[in-house]
Amino acid sequence: MIHDVSLTHTLPAPGAHRLLIKNMVCPQCIRVVREDLAALGLKVHHVALGEADVTTPDGAEPNWDAVRTSLRDAGFALLEDPKAQLVEQIKTLLVTLIHYPPPGPRLLNYSAYLEEHLGRDYHHLSHLFSSHEGLTIEKFIIRQKVERAKELIGYGELSVTEVAEQLGYSSLAHLSRQFRQVTGLTPTEFQKHGPASLARRSLDSLI
Repeated sequence: MIHDVSLTHTLPAPGAHRLLIKNMVCPQCIRVVREDLAALGLKVHHVALGEADVTTPDGAEPNWDAVRTSLRDAGFALLEDPKAQLVEQIKTLLVTLIHYPPPGPRLLNYSAYLEEHLGRDYHHLSHLFSSHEGLTIEKFIIRQKVERAKELIGYGELSVTEVAEQLGYSSLAHLSRQFRQVTGLTPTEFQKHGPASLARRSLDSLI
């Protein structure tokens, strides 16, 4: 049995059932989902943000009611509607990219990234996301980048200018404008008053 617990999304293991799961937003969520699914007697082949691949010891269908209940009790949800699954995949890809980016230059073309990973036209993805969530993909990206900026500022290890650069902003003014739109404060004001003045929201409240 292979246990691949990571932030990396892969093709399903041969013969495995891929579960798409709502509210997985951090490495801790990955650990909890893996342990809960294993506790149901499932072979867990892969877990990443928003997904898990499992099989049963005898190759039969999993006990879906037990899976739903276990995930719900842990604060997650099994997604079974195709449109909801696709929307959650969009969110998961963006959360992963913004909060847990791979090494190297920061990606700026989010639309191309989503098209590449989901195999769908961005216009279709954008329309589906907006109709399902009541906000655009672009606004979702801004919210996530601002939350990441708040986290980085809270660490106190980077200047605000360095935070803007790390998040791929063209300038500090660009970050400041979006930060104020979301929080009512500029990054510098947030830094001066301290993170306690505007608590960082949990990621699951944003997705």
